[in-house]
Amino acid sequence: MTLSKKVFVKSYGCQMNVYDSARMAEILAPLGYRPVDAPDSADLIILNTCHIREKAAEKVYSDLGRLKPIKSERGARIAVAGCVAQAEGEEVLRRAPYVDMVFGPQTYHRLPEMVARVERGAGAVLDTEFPPEPKFDHLPAAEGMSPVSAFLTIQEGCDKFCTFCVVPYTRGAEYSRDVAAVEAEARSLVARGAVELTLLGQNVNAYHGRDDGGAVIGLGELLRRLARIEGLARLRYTTSHPRDADEALIAVHADEPKVMPFLHLPVQSGSDRILAAMNRDHTAKDYRQLVGRLRRARADLALSSDFIVGFPGESEADFAATLELIRDLHFASAFSFKYSPRPGTPAASLDHQVPEPVKDERLQVLQALLREQQDAFNRQSLGRVLPVLFEKPGRHPGQIVGRTPYLHAVHAEAPESWIGTVRDIRLVALGGNSLAGEPITDPERISA
Repeated sequence: MTLSKKVFVKSYGCQMNVYDSARMAEILAPLGYRPVDAPDSADLIILNTCHIREKAAEKVYSDLGRLKPIKSERGARIAVAGCVAQAEGEEVLRRAPYVDMVFGPQTYHRLPEMVARVERGAGAVLDTEFPPEPKFDHLPAAEGMSPVSAFLTIQEGCDKFCTFCVVPYTRGAEYSRDVAAVEAEARSLVARGAVELTLLGQNVNAYHGRDDGGAVIGLGELLRRLARIEGLARLRYTTSHPRDADEALIAVHADEPKVMPFLHLPVQSGSDRILAAMNRDHTAKDYRQLVGRLRRARADLALSSDFIVGFPGESEADFAATLELIRDLHFASAFSFKYSPRPGTPAASLDHQVPEPVKDERLQVLQALLREQQDAFNRQSLGRVLPVLFEKPGRHPGQIVGRTPYLHAVHAEAPESWIGTVRDIRLVALGGNSLAGEPITDPERISA
């Protein structure tokens, strides 16, 4: 009989890390590990890291310092996984020699073997090679209960080599899972309770998986096939690159109602000069035209995006072009950051690095404009009736929480039996980070 042990996994950064963390916990289950919500009682602590920005990497080392006493007092094993591990494997062991395992995002399917080596007293394990075999071929079938809204990785890696980005170096070349494997995992998630699936990839719309007949299909066709799964109500995908948004993908937004009308489409800058320096391989005009085609296909489509301010050489005119693009296109939400030099990327060695005070000022101006647009979008939702997928109980008795097609968090007074279902809700009030809603139908009558 396997002794019960405890594992704590902390995810940093993107949604793909959340997916990977869940799979790590599943891989460890046959070894007797069960997940816990805090590191204090864990026998194994895994930090699944992000390397996109400098602060994200430094936070890992800060967290490792706080975990060192737990290792000293309880003998807990500590592992660093993900993109910091891939990029700085030997540096992690140098700065935190008490770490037991360091492994990249393409090797976590070998986690049982690494744990066994550490338990045998073989010393610290460093595994950051890109294996010849796809990790998905060696992962066990997903176990346990799926949440109402689940993540499903369909694509990994990146071939774009934006000059500011470490992803091609930490995640490797673009790889797409076979259609049958994606469909099988999707059906499994839906069978265990998922009503909404979010398809994940570093460049998810670069998906090019093979079906059983050997044909290569893109994301648009994959979405159509997944939409046929009975019991699946919603489909999303993230993160997209403007270069890979083809006509087939635009068309599926027009005629497949299960594909949600909310799209995260990073642009990074509104300046053609900066976009060229970033190696984005599209212009601001290209992006505007793509947004126009998407909105003609789906009139109620809302956009989210990513913006970087203070990229090397960014002038006031370049920054003004970004603000102009935002004013012209209007975003329901966005992520915005100061440029952070990442070691090993071409942009880190460019001349004309922008001073930090200038970055700070530009970021404040940019975020104020984005907040203004987000607030306006939220206000426009008031009084509308939108379908809400309820996901969990709320903070207060009798309250449940869900999300609109636009990812608004909505709380409403309704029975918990509605969790896992989509209901028409009138949005009646704005909160700090959510909206209040009222059911169109009488919950008491429905639940009786």
